[in-house]
Amino acid sequence: MIVRTRFSPSPTGMIHLGNARAALFSALYAAKHDGVFILRIEDTDLSRSDERFVESLQRDLKWLGINWQEGPNVEGKYGPYWQSQRQPIYAKYYKVLEEKALIYPCFCTDQELALARKLQLSRGQAPRYSGTCKKLSAAEVNAKIVAGKKPAWRFAVPTNQTIKFVDIVKGEQEFHTDDIGDFIVRRADGTAPFLFCNAIDDAEMKVTHVLRGEDHLANTPRQIMLLNALQLPVAQYGHLSLIVGDDGSPLSKRHGSSSVDEMRLEGYLPIALMNYLARLGHTCEAQELLDFDHLAEYFQLDKLSRSPARFDKSQLMYWQKTAVQALDIPGVWRWIGEGVANQVPESTRTLFAETVRANIEFPQDALIWAKIFFHDEAPIDASELKIIRDAGEQFFVEAELAVDKYGIDLPKVLADMKQSLGLNGKKLFMPLRVALTGKTYGPELAHIAELLGAKKMKHRLGKAIQFAGGKE
Repeated sequence: MIVRTRFSPSPTGMIHLGNARAALFSALYAAKHDGVFILRIEDTDLSRSDERFVESLQRDLKWLGINWQEGPNVEGKYGPYWQSQRQPIYAKYYKVLEEKALIYPCFCTDQELALARKLQLSRGQAPRYSGTCKKLSAAEVNAKIVAGKKPAWRFAVPTNQTIKFVDIVKGEQEFHTDDIGDFIVRRADGTAPFLFCNAIDDAEMKVTHVLRGEDHLANTPRQIMLLNALQLPVAQYGHLSLIVGDDGSPLSKRHGSSSVDEMRLEGYLPIALMNYLARLGHTCEAQELLDFDHLAEYFQLDKLSRSPARFDKSQLMYWQKTAVQALDIPGVWRWIGEGVANQVPESTRTLFAETVRANIEFPQDALIWAKIFFHDEAPIDASELKIIRDAGEQFFVEAELAVDKYGIDLPKVLADMKQSLGLNGKKLFMPLRVALTGKTYGPELAHIAELLGAKKMKHRLGKAIQFAGGKE
C-alpha cells in the first residue's frame, strides 16, 4: 500500500500553528514511507474563499519546507485539487445516494433550525436535526419545489447502530447513530458542504491516512457512514490534540501565537518553526536541529500525544536561537536582509555577522547592533548610565589611556586597566561594555573593539568620562 496523506485547508484566512502542524505531520508521515502528500484546496464556500489566501497558504507551506507531490501546480491523476472544480464528481455521488433513498430534501430555514436547537438545549438535549422534512410525502416535497423553495439535502442516518473505528491517536472510538442527527450533504445552492466533499475527495484521491485536529472527531462517524453507504474506501483517521496556551485554553494571539505569515515577516527561521512544530504534541527522539528529511525519519504515529499540546514560547525561541547559530555567514546575511546590510561597511560584514550571531534572535536585533557599532553614538539608558557613574571618571580616564597605548588589543587594554585600577571581573568588564555599546550584554569585548576601532572607542570613553562626572 502506498501511503497517501493530505492537507485540505479552506482559503478563508491565514494559516496558523495548528494548521501548519497538521500539514507538517501529514507530510512527514508520507515522506517517512516514501508516500505522497497532497494539497487540496477546499474552496466550496465561495462567499468566504479568497484567492489571496490560496496564494498565502502555498507560500507559507513552501517557506516551511513542506512540499506537496500532488495539488495546485503539481497536478496528479486524481485532480482537480480545487473542490470548486469537482462539482461533477459530487453530483455523481448525489445521484447514487438519491437512487438508494439515502438522502432527502430539507426545506427548513436557518431560523427554524436555530429555534429547534435552542429548544433542545433548553431541555438538556444535544442539538441535532429532528427529522422534520424526513416525514414529507412526495406530493408535499413537489408542492414546496413548485412554490419556489430550494431544498438542502440531508443524509438519512440509520437508527440504532454503532459506528466504531480505531483512531490513530486516540485509540478505539464508538458513536451511536441515535445521537447523530441527519446531516446536510448538499446545500440549497447546490454546493457541497465540508462533511460531504471532504470525505468523497479523500476516497477519490486514495488517501490512506488523515491527520487532523480533534475538533473534527465528531465529523468522522458521519463521514464513515457516508463512505460506507457509497461503498467507498475509508481512510485511517488520527485526530491531533489541540494546541493550548499556558492557561489551557485554545491557542490564540493573547498567548503569543501568530499566523505563519506573520512569523515569517517577524524573522522566524523556517527550520526553527518546523523543528518546534515537529515536537509539539509529538515525541521526537532526536534533540538536535533537523531538516525535513531527518525529521521524517524520526516521525512516528505512536509518538503522538493524546493530551493537549501546550504552546511554549521559550521552546520556540530555543529552536530559533539554535537555527540562527546553524546559519553560515551568507545565510546570516540573507536572513537579516538589506536593512542591516545598508548599515554595515562591506569590509566588516563577515566580522559583524560572526560577532553578533550569538546575540540575535531576529533581524531587528541585528539592526540594533549595526546601529550601535556603525553610528557615532550608542544610546545609554538610565539604568546603564548608573553603572557608568558608579564606576567613576577615573575608570574611563584609565580606559582611554590604555586604548591610547594598545589600540584595539583588548587583552592588553584590560591588563593595563586591571593594574592601574586594581579591578577585575564584572567591575572591570561591565562599565567598559556599557560605555562602548550602551548595553550590559552582547558580544565579546575583543570583537566589540575590533568592530568599533580605536578612534570610536576613545570617543565613547570620552563621553563616558563626561557622564561619570555628571556632565551630559
